[in-house]
Amino acid sequence: MRHRVLVLRALGLGDLLAGVPALRALRRAYPRHELILAAPQELTEAAAATGAVDTLLPAAAPGRAVPSALPWHGPPPDVAVDLHGNGPPSHRLLQRLGPGRLLAFAHPGTPEVDGPPWLPHEHERERWCRLLRAYGIPADARDLALPHPPAASPAPGVVVVHPGAASAARRWPAERYAAVVRELLRRGHRVVVTGGRGEEDLVSAVASPGAEPLGGELPFGTLSALVAHASAVISGDTGLAHLAVACGTPSVTLFGPVSPALWGPPPSPRHAALWHAGPPGDPHGGEPDPLLLRIGIAEVVTAARGVMAAAREE
Repeated sequence: MRHRVLVLRALGLGDLLAGVPALRALRRAYPRHELILAAPQELTEAAAATGAVDTLLPAAAPGRAVPSALPWHGPPPDVAVDLHGNGPPSHRLLQRLGPGRLLAFAHPGTPEVDGPPWLPHEHERERWCRLLRAYGIPADARDLALPHPPAASPAPGVVVVHPGAASAARRWPAERYAAVVRELLRRGHRVVVTGGRGEEDLVSAVASPGAEPLGGELPFGTLSALVAHASAVISGDTGLAHLAVACGTPSVTLFGPVSPALWGPPPSPRHAALWHAGPPGDPHGGEPDPLLLRIGIAEVVTAARGVMAAAREE
């Protein structure tokens, strides 16, 4: 039977994309193993696009929690890797499978885990690469680009505006997004407004006459093609922002409760991370974060023009 590496990251699209450098490092470290990613079923296509994952093991829990169990069959994994959190629930979930080796951050609740310390103010991509380097596995946080999607874009050359977010704390007001859309249309840009499952009303509220609404969850192949062939992507700190970075598409990301130092794009003229510094807030809060509300409409439009101009000049 083929040796197997099990990686736990039962989170969302943005989390998966932030974990791509670590996944690729594991792929290189274990080239003959089957690399199995425990993640939500809807990420199957995105996981395959990374080029690092062989199999997706369906795993999810409400509110970014650790799943209570994994549908694992057969012998224990040769290696288990906790890319979900700093434990101890995620450690214990993997330990119950009896892996030959567990790679994870240290936690007082699981003193038998010999990993490096968790650093709360570390960028997400670098965090997981540092974990692997502590175990002797070279990993580069810059290794995040996805290959060009094979599908054709449903709307090439557009500016994609994505007003939704998983929590209200990271959701800039719809009326402000609508004002940005109107200004982009006035300047001659073609604009598509996208949204996830259940965000059709939000998309309709933001899409001014002349913009093209694409409400409802798009298949990953369609979404990645749309983003890869876009002129720019404007969004909050969501999976779509990470997809734009992975595709090399100019992007403007609006940050509020969490600093871009933790989740933002790598330094590049193609990417603008808008943030007004202040005390961190609750990224899962029920109201737009005060720092997010400090971002103005003109600031977003100016940033969008800037990243598109930078891309033209390259």
